[in-house]
Amino acid sequence: MRFDMPGSERGIEGEALPSVRGELRTHEPMSKHTSWRAGGNAEYFYIPADKDDLAQFLRQTQLEPIYMVGLGSNLLVRDGGVPGIVVALHARLNDLWLVDQSERLIYAGAGVACAKIARFAAKHDLAGAEFLAGIPGTVGGALAMNAGCFGVETWKIVERVEIINRSGVIFDRLASDYETGYRSVRLRYPENDESRSEWFAGCHFRLQQGVQAESRERIKQLLAQRMASQPLDQPNAGSVFRNPPGDYAARLIESCDLKGRCIGGAMVSPKHANFIVNMGNARASNIEALILLIQDRVKQQTGVELIPEVRMIGDAGRLHSDDA
Repeated sequence: MRFDMPGSERGIEGEALPSVRGELRTHEPMSKHTSWRAGGNAEYFYIPADKDDLAQFLRQTQLEPIYMVGLGSNLLVRDGGVPGIVVALHARLNDLWLVDQSERLIYAGAGVACAKIARFAAKHDLAGAEFLAGIPGTVGGALAMNAGCFGVETWKIVERVEIINRSGVIFDRLASDYETGYRSVRLRYPENDESRSEWFAGCHFRLQQGVQAESRERIKQLLAQRMASQPLDQPNAGSVFRNPPGDYAARLIESCDLKGRCIGGAMVSPKHANFIVNMGNARASNIEALILLIQDRVKQQTGVELIPEVRMIGDAGRLHSDDA
């Protein structure tokens, strides 16, 4: 069932739904919106028309919980589905412009694909964003987890961020307002519990003066390296686990002879052990069961507890751990 509004409507369970200019759907298959191509339905799925539409929606809706997603590249939605509402930002909060050439500032909305920023910066002779070409997600997700690759992390180039909170208020915070680390970001001084119910709406990136041809060549090299080392021809969510201090998750997983291990349609990639791929018919429960198996095996054999990098949301139901 799909609602294309404006106009006040009511959902199938009778909840009052706010007026929006975007699209508000019910029982939307999240397998269509995650890079793993697996998972259950979202109770409500909202695609805002723009940032103002999103702000109005947040002010009006009483639906909870609220999940903001981009390309779904670091997300596992469990088979039981997601209660509440999923807000899709990709291609909606998609403003991207050069703020000031002399100050080397670029603004990008939370729904802009990271790879697009890398190309845009290179076009304007700005350097330092090339690594973003290797992050298969959007600005919002990259900010939320301090995504990185090839030795560079997102918050290294952040000047300030634009925030939208649960009340639909939009405001800025400086990069210095946050403590950031390896795959971690948190507000230094939360004002109150409401600060937990806010999301990144955009970002100002400060870059370095560069040369377009050199940046484009660097992007080309990084993408070639990614293609050679990662299973990009199969649905995956990028790196599944964080690298433990002084080591690599992929090395530990491979040392436990788990490359190629399958549960249902999910497999530990033979190409890169820190990737789990969907061979075509994987359920989210297969993927989660394989994550748990890897954690257990690595802990038993190496003593290292691997921490998932992917976010898991929704109702699990029953984990399907039958081996393929």
